[in-house]
Amino acid sequence: MFHQHSPLKFIRIFLLISIFYACQPAVEEKEIAVEPLEQAYALYQEKSVNHRRFKQADVLHLVTDRKGDFLVEEIGRSLENKPVYQMTIGNGPTKVMLWSQMHGNESTATMALFDLFNFLEGKDDDFEELRSKLKEKLTIRFIPMVNPDGMDQWIRRNALDIDLNRDAIKLASPEAVILKNARDSFSPEFGFNLHDQQVYYTAGESATPATISVLAPAYNYETEVNEVRKRALQVIVGMNKVMQKVAPGHVGKYDDAFEPRAFGDNFQKWGTSTILIESGGYPNDPEKQVIRKFNFMIMLHALEEIADGSYTTYSLDDYYSIPDNSLRLMDLVIRNISMKKENHSYEVDMGVRRRETDAHGDYFVNGVVDDLGDLSIFYGFEELDATGMDVVEGKVFETIFNSLADITPEKAMELLKEGYLGVKVKEAADRELFDLPILVFKNSAAIATGLRTGGNPNFFLAQGGTLKYAVVNGYLVNLENSPQKGYKQRAQ
Repeated sequence: MFHQHSPLKFIRIFLLISIFYACQPAVEEKEIAVEPLEQAYALYQEKSVNHRRFKQADVLHLVTDRKGDFLVEEIGRSLENKPVYQMTIGNGPTKVMLWSQMHGNESTATMALFDLFNFLEGKDDDFEELRSKLKEKLTIRFIPMVNPDGMDQWIRRNALDIDLNRDAIKLASPEAVILKNARDSFSPEFGFNLHDQQVYYTAGESATPATISVLAPAYNYETEVNEVRKRALQVIVGMNKVMQKVAPGHVGKYDDAFEPRAFGDNFQKWGTSTILIESGGYPNDPEKQVIRKFNFMIMLHALEEIADGSYTTYSLDDYYSIPDNSLRLMDLVIRNISMKKENHSYEVDMGVRRRETDAHGDYFVNGVVDDLGDLSIFYGFEELDATGMDVVEGKVFETIFNSLADITPEKAMELLKEGYLGVKVKEAADRELFDLPILVFKNSAAIATGLRTGGNPNFFLAQGGTLKYAVVNGYLVNLENSPQKGYKQRAQ
C-alpha cells in the first residue's frame, strides 16, 4: 500500500541531514609556510652556477660527483656520444621521476635540480625531518640534461634537428629512446616534465608575466580526467599556493589540448601522473636566477606533499581557476609616439622584442620592432608614454676610437646626450661583443630610426627640444640616469 508523507516531514528530514553534514569536521588544507623553502634554497643553492647558459661539461661534475645517498648511473649516450645520467635517491614506495632540458636551451629547472641535489645530500640542519620523510616515503629519480647535444649548441632541438618532445612515439632520437626506457623500467607514479617557455607569456589577459606556467597534460583528445591525471592536477594546486605567496599573480596555465607525440601527454597516458613546469619571465631576471629559486621551492614542496599525501585535499576547481597563458608581453612598449608621413600626422604604440643570438660562447641581442599601432592589449617589461615627445634621428660620432676599451659607460652617455647614437671603432674585433648603451661600427654607417615592423629601433625622444631618452638597439636609455652596463650588443 502506498503511504503519503506530509511536506513538513520531508522538510524535517532535510534539515536534520543538513545539520548532520554541517557539524562534520571539514577536511582542512595544510597551511603552507614558504619561509622554510626560502631558507632551504639560501642554504643549498649551487653557487658555482649563476647564469643560464652552460654546457654539459661545465656542470657534469654536479651530477657525477655526488657523495651522499645518490645512486648515479649512465643510462645511455646522445647522438654525439655524450652521456645521459639518472640519479636515484630514497627507498620509499612512491616513485617520482623528474627530467630536465629535453630542449637544450631550457636550463632554468636544471639549475634548480642542482640546488635540490645539494638539499637532499644535506645533513645536521633544520631540514632533517623533511629530508628523512622524502627518502622514506619516496624513491626519487632525476634525469637532468636529457639533450646534452642541444644544450652544448644552445638550441631547442637535438643533433638530428628533432624536437625530443615530439618524438615520444616514433623514437627516432637516441635521447627519446633513453627517456622512454627510463620511464618504462622505473614505472613512476608521478613525473615532472621541466621546461622553459618564452618570456612573453602573461597570466591571463593581464600585464603580469607568467613566470611559472603549469599543466597536467591530457591523455586523450577528450581531455578527460581520470585518477592518474587528477593526482597531477592536485599536486599543481599545491605548487600554485606556494607561488601565490612568493609571486602573486605570476602563474599561468597551458591549454590542455592533447598532443599525441609529446612525452608529457604520453607519460600521463601510460599511467604516470605528470606535471609540466614551464619557466617564463620575471622582471629584472635575465639569467632566471629568481625563477630558479621558485622552481626549487615548488618542486621541494610538491615532493613533500606527495610524500605525506596532503595534495589529495585540494579541489580541482583551484586548478581550473589558474588563468590561462596569453601572449601579451613585449620587452619594451613605447606608447603614443608622434609620427608623420607626407601630410598625415598620427600616433602609434611601438612594441619591441629582443632576440638572442649565440656568438663566441656568449650571446648578443637584436632589438626588433614586433608591432606598431594600437598595442593597448599588450604590455611591456618596460614601458614609456611618449606623449608630447618628438622622434629625433641619431648621428654617428665623427672621431674614430682605437678600441672598445676607450669607450666607458660614462663616455657613451655623454655622447648620447649630444645626439650621437653610434661610434666608430678602428680595432674592434670582427663582430666583437660589448655591453655599452651605444651602437658600435667598424666602418662608416648611417643610422636609420627603424620605426617599422621588423626594423631595428634606434632613435631619440625629445621634449621641448631637449633629448630625454635614447632607444639603442631596442633598449630604452633614460638620459637623466647614471650610466649602466648590461646592453648585450655586437659591433657592426
